[in-house]
Amino acid sequence: MKQYKVGVIGATGMVGQRFITLLANHPWFTLTALAASGRSADKPYEQAVGDRWVMSEPIPDSVRSMPVYDAERDCNTIAEQVDFVFCAVNMPKDEILALEERYARLECPVISNNSANRKTPDVPMVIPECNAEHLAVIPAQRRRLGTKRGFVAVKSNCSLQSYVPALYPLREFEPQRVLVCTYQAISGAGKTFERWPEMVDNVIPYIGGEEEKSEQEPLKIWGKVEDGRIVNAATPCFTAQCIRVPVSDGHTAAVFVDFARKPTIDEMLARWNAFAGEPQRLALPSAPRQFLHVFLENDMPQIKLHRNLENGMAVSVGRLRADTQYQYKFVCMSHNTLRGAAGGAVLLAELLCAKGYME
Repeated sequence: MKQYKVGVIGATGMVGQRFITLLANHPWFTLTALAASGRSADKPYEQAVGDRWVMSEPIPDSVRSMPVYDAERDCNTIAEQVDFVFCAVNMPKDEILALEERYARLECPVISNNSANRKTPDVPMVIPECNAEHLAVIPAQRRRLGTKRGFVAVKSNCSLQSYVPALYPLREFEPQRVLVCTYQAISGAGKTFERWPEMVDNVIPYIGGEEEKSEQEPLKIWGKVEDGRIVNAATPCFTAQCIRVPVSDGHTAAVFVDFARKPTIDEMLARWNAFAGEPQRLALPSAPRQFLHVFLENDMPQIKLHRNLENGMAVSVGRLRADTQYQYKFVCMSHNTLRGAAGGAVLLAELLCAKGYME
């Protein structure tokens, strides 16, 4: 595979740090440029991030002395140095939209962890194992932007990465109604217990914007590319409650579902165990060999035991059983900053490279 030079925009934040650890020894990608806000610009990375480095592993030696660019001021310089960028910035939505489109118009593809472009009809929002076919909308986006190489592709919200992959292999049974309650780790807010002591021994039953994303974004993932845009699916109908819980990493989801054609439990288990997507067929570097790990024990999956399965890129599913109000209920879990954020974006970039979109 061709080697690619990549940049990270938003390199000092928690997701940016996760990108750096994943890219330090990546077989296809060489980390070439780092960018952040003006407060961090023009400093070596180690100085710019300071005491905000929160990864369990140290800053990679290859990154410590790398200069940090200003993500807005230096976009031309960055675009000249890289083949594409990962974006994980903390800015107002309209500013993120403008920034990502600016890089794309500079013929620098953007793989975004941000939510700003998820509703843009010609921007693919991809869980690589589920809806890789949505990449086909990129030529239409390029026509809109007037680019040859540049485009924006996004990954979905981190909480969706736990339960949507479990529902996706069951599409043939036509899911109609889905109720989901997510129990989300504090790293999803970019926090640690040291920096968010209010979360110790506490549960907060509200996460701004999460319930809307959890109810609407799956319909884009279920959608189809038509006439240069992604048309959202009409079903299933999702309703969600999203709760912050005192867990460092890992989102759990309790799922309740009705189908138009009710499957048996054995049929559901068979679909889960057999499910694989384009990343597995292409043997992409970050792809889990087994995407869905299915547990039959009553007390599984568990965050501490299973969030790091397959380098944090697997999704765990368990507690499948009949329900009194819905047909079935089950529990899902995934690592929110690996599968749900930076790792999912790296896997999406690998898929784009393998499919020829980065040429």
